[in-house]
Amino acid sequence: EIPYQVNKASLIKKIADLVREKRVEGISDLRDESDRDGMRIVIDLKRDAVSDVVLNQLFRHSSLQSSFSSNILALHDGRPQQLNIREVLAAFLNFREDVLVRRYKFDLRKARIRAHVLVGLAIAVANLDEIIKTIRAAASPKDAKQALLARAWALRDLRPLIDLIADPRTVVDEEKQFITLTDEQASAILELRLHRLTALGANEINEEAQKLVTLITDILDILRNKVRLQDLIAAELTNVKEEFATARKSIFVDGEHDFDDEDLITVEEMVVTVSASGYIKRTPLDVYRTQRRGGKGRSGMAMKEEDYVTQIFVASTHTPVLFFSSTGMAYKLKVWKLPIGGPNTRGKALVNILPLQGGEKINSIMALPESEADWQNMDIMFAARSGGVRRNSLADFAQINRKGKIAMKPNEGDGIVDVQLCCGNQDILLTTLKGKAIRFAVEDIRRFVGRTSAGVRGIRLAKGDEVIGMSVLRHVDIDPEEARAYLKYAGAKRRMLRQSDDESVESTAGDDAMITATLPTQRTVELEAQEEFVFTLASDGIGKRASSYDFRCMNRGGQGVSAQDMSRRLGGDVEVVRSFRVSEEDGIVVVTNGGQLMRCVVENISVISRSSKGVNVISLNEGEQVVSVERIADSAEHDSNTEQENTTQDDTDTNKTGEET
Repeated sequence: EIPYQVNKASLIKKIADLVREKRVEGISDLRDESDRDGMRIVIDLKRDAVSDVVLNQLFRHSSLQSSFSSNILALHDGRPQQLNIREVLAAFLNFREDVLVRRYKFDLRKARIRAHVLVGLAIAVANLDEIIKTIRAAASPKDAKQALLARAWALRDLRPLIDLIADPRTVVDEEKQFITLTDEQASAILELRLHRLTALGANEINEEAQKLVTLITDILDILRNKVRLQDLIAAELTNVKEEFATARKSIFVDGEHDFDDEDLITVEEMVVTVSASGYIKRTPLDVYRTQRRGGKGRSGMAMKEEDYVTQIFVASTHTPVLFFSSTGMAYKLKVWKLPIGGPNTRGKALVNILPLQGGEKINSIMALPESEADWQNMDIMFAARSGGVRRNSLADFAQINRKGKIAMKPNEGDGIVDVQLCCGNQDILLTTLKGKAIRFAVEDIRRFVGRTSAGVRGIRLAKGDEVIGMSVLRHVDIDPEEARAYLKYAGAKRRMLRQSDDESVESTAGDDAMITATLPTQRTVELEAQEEFVFTLASDGIGKRASSYDFRCMNRGGQGVSAQDMSRRLGGDVEVVRSFRVSEEDGIVVVTNGGQLMRCVVENISVISRSSKGVNVISLNEGEQVVSVERIADSAEHDSNTEQENTTQDDTDTNKTGEET
């Protein structure tokens, strides 16, 4: 079969055009074999073609899969209404329920009428001698009927049947336990045949009465029990289907999962860009052509004035990307499902791509390896504001549906601060609001099986403190003495490099002596190659870079060490805003509560001791505070954009002196 309102000849022609245009590949022949027995379109495939891929391509590009609108306008509840499928089905089920209720009410009324007559016959059998005597004494049938109606008869054991029938015409004397016959009952007694007065006839009357009692009880239960009524509706519809249904030639499926679009996507390298306000896009990598060193670059993303790029990475179209929200949910999308855009486009808001709830925002985005077989050896580390950490296998997040998957269930007031990939040969660094930090090995945290646990304690927090950042550092086996010696050497070397840049400053003998480190040369080179830096910024704009060797490894769950000196801050309300691992090529963007935004490169920020106060990263106005700082993975693009904006001024200054040109 082909879809409704699709012409067979037009469909075959469209498929042939797709093959000719090479939009659908893998088809070697196409022919129509339809006859009087039915429709048949045969598609022959090439030897190396995959049938599922070709079928998906046909679904995507041809009318083999189509949709059409349906305007269901009907009289519903006495007035015209436009209904959807669900409302039509609900109206039909309500109609079937009304039909069944009317039917059972009719059966109940009919059963009660017959039971009312049987009560009269049962009274006649129970009072047989008096009934015969009364009829024989009457001069005519009319007089006999009047005599039966005028007399009260003994109720005997018929009270349960009378109560069940609940006929308002029945008159019972409660004190003397007598009953008065009605006109219908008297007529039935007079029409009673003699053979019904035998013992066998009396049993037949009692059996029929008992069947009516059972029937009336069952009907009353159906009318009172809505669930049972709905079960009867379902049973009737099932019987109709079994008796009259023909084999369905089409099926109902979820449109999103009818076929996998990934089979249609060619493997291509993409540049994924994420902004601070939650906009994301992907751009083909070949759009960014290779330039020589010192070029101006090109714009990477069109943004509002207060927005900026916070994350950029290169991934294949088939690369899965995990999104972790502040409420503990995890979402997964392939790169090809992200909105595509050119270098000058803004992208699309994440709230329009992922099913985020009110107030929920994405805290962490990470690209994963394409091969899920590699996920078994990788872990995800979660950090919560309350100081808890949890380690899960990355394979736990292989299957995530459209609505997301619970990654962590934080307690009230808690939430996920950061989520990062890690492995066994790395360390975790947690930094708190009050300037404390703790570094411990990944292996100190067991791999959790469940996803709803809050994990184990990573750092013991003081009252009013909370975790504000997590960094994954390279594990280096270094003892405290080696660390102190290397830090002295590295500090002296950086001072010498700064002095060499300033010709007016001469190096001191002390610095020259410090350069000759006490560590062996080979060990010094090894430590230099593995050194990482942690950037920390407080709300008063004071920040710094510190060497990863300045944070010694310790057991998890302790109070940690000082990450930044907060004791000499005026006012006492200064807190650490963010802390994260940086490299020399990175940049940062600082935002204040006064709307001020500053961007700078990390290499301009001094590397000093972790326990020191820091340097002035941004100058603040009175009463102003830093509220956010983000790491820009590669600041070169942004620096080139800034340079491009100032090209005119730079050229003007340069042209003043031909020697500089």
